[in-house]
Amino acid sequence: MLGSALGADPGPLVPGDRLAGPAPRPLIRVIRILGTAIGILVGLALVADQGGPFRDSPYAGVLIAAWLVAWGVMGFALLPYLTVVPAGWIVRRVQELSTAEFVTAVGGLLIGLLMGLLLGLPLSAFPPPLGTWLPLGVSIILGLGMAGLTIAKRNDLIVAAEAIGLIRRPGAESPPPPTGEAPIVVDTSAIIDGRIADIAEAGFLPGTLVISRVVLDELQKIADSPDALRRNRGRRGLEIVGRLQKEGRTSVEIVDDGFPDIAEVDGKLVALARARGGPILTNDFNLNRVAEIQGLRVMNVNSLANALKPAVLPGEELRVRVIQEGKEPGQGVGFLDDGTMIVVEGGARFLDRDLDVGVTRVLQTVAGRMIFAQPRPE
Repeated sequence: MLGSALGADPGPLVPGDRLAGPAPRPLIRVIRILGTAIGILVGLALVADQGGPFRDSPYAGVLIAAWLVAWGVMGFALLPYLTVVPAGWIVRRVQELSTAEFVTAVGGLLIGLLMGLLLGLPLSAFPPPLGTWLPLGVSIILGLGMAGLTIAKRNDLIVAAEAIGLIRRPGAESPPPPTGEAPIVVDTSAIIDGRIADIAEAGFLPGTLVISRVVLDELQKIADSPDALRRNRGRRGLEIVGRLQKEGRTSVEIVDDGFPDIAEVDGKLVALARARGGPILTNDFNLNRVAEIQGLRVMNVNSLANALKPAVLPGEELRVRVIQEGKEPGQGVGFLDDGTMIVVEGGARFLDRDLDVGVTRVLQTVAGRMIFAQPRPE
């Protein structure tokens, strides 16, 4: 790879060059010759003072010759690993970076070096050797640290830059004008939930359901899970997708991943919804919040289910079957047909019986709605 970067045609490597990467053989040969020459020069410098450690030996000439040969062999063997191998590793790592990662890394490196320069000016006032090495060390640490930090937070930085209008993603500059109903981007959680098929069949999902390939891949991974419960949920999700496609009441569009620079599935769905100019259909609380923060409309199946529950006011009468005892002494618990919990004060004595109750208060919680009631006198 280093040879390609230098513009030379890669050729077969000589024995022992496997670790040097796909650098061309002529380059390796030149580096080895140079390493041999440098090793001999280092050996000469060490024995230049009248034979160095061998000056008192009767075999000084032979020892010096062996000394120079050893340094030449060392330079011949080590120099490629000190030059080609690190350079090849760096080139491969850079080529593996996406465009967004490379740009954010360079930007972070420049910011870190600038911070190191500003901090290095007062640090250089320290007496040597601190004044010499502290500025260099601070610059290296801040440069590499900021490069890694900007790569790790690149998605958040891109979103922030988009929010203030500095950049725009390809395809997001001008969302397609709506031709009828806006497309609905579907999340994995909404598909696994299963109720989306009944809602679509009832005609409450106008427009096209857009399902990304990453969502299908996630469903397949869940369906292949060794855990039986997760496996069944994943298979049900795939069956729901097939049901939506076959019934045809609501059109379904399977789209490829158009945002390879974004690693997270939720980030891809948010970007897809922004590009399509439509809402996200999800049951995921975190995705719900992230999408709302970024100004996207969210369709939550749980919110729809809660909204469709009939309104119950204090004073109304209901008939409920008490099926278990409540947390407090004497309480009984029952459920309406839509799953709403009813806590009956003093209902523990009516277990497994149908009972007429009067609503005293209604409590809306994060988990749903709870109704408190008291038995009607018989």
